Amino acid sequence: MPTKKLRNLVLLAVLAALFAAVGYWNISPERFQARPVAVIDPKAVDYYAINAHAKQFLPDGGIQYDMTADKVEHLQASQVSLLTNPDMNLYRGTVYPWHVTSERGEVNPDGTQVELIDSVRIARTDQKSRATVITSSRMTVFPQKQYAQTEQDVRIDGAGGVSTGKGMKAYLNDSKINLLSNVRGLYEAR
Repeated sequence: MPTKKLRNLVLLAVLAALFAAVGYWNISPERFQARPVAVIDPKAVDYYAINAHAKQFLPDGGIQYDMTADKVEHLQASQVSLLTNPDMNLYRGTVYPWHVTSERGEVNPDGTQVELIDSVRIARTDQKSRATVITSSRMTVFPQKQYAQTEQDVRIDGAGGVSTGKGMKAYLNDSKINLLSNVRGLYEAR
């Protein structure tokens, strides 16, 4: 075979292999450009429930908490659940629960923290029929820990008087409430 024909044949084989490689790996300029990243709307709801009801039980079978809400919306981007008119009873394994309500709420992705927003009210009547009512504009409740806290103004009605303050830590299991600052109290003499 003449050298010229051999050279042309080798050149054709190399070009054919190159075209085959381009077709096989689909090499194109668009492929090397940055692809647009899907943007998720932070307020996009991926599912919701109307008249939702949830119960959490203690290891011994007693009720830890019982919660209802008019509406629960789950946000896809943050995995936060939004509550409308949440109403929760924190039983602490007893028959005298703390009754927790608000206009709105937000539950973190793992369900360990509930942020209550607007007209927050926590109330309890003990075995001696003494009522305690705690009110605030915003409060964070940790249902599994039986704990609530806020940095907002707080009002506590109970034990024959009224206490107010700014900020609170409430250990609901022990019925112990600490007001953090600007504490004022008014009590009836008995």
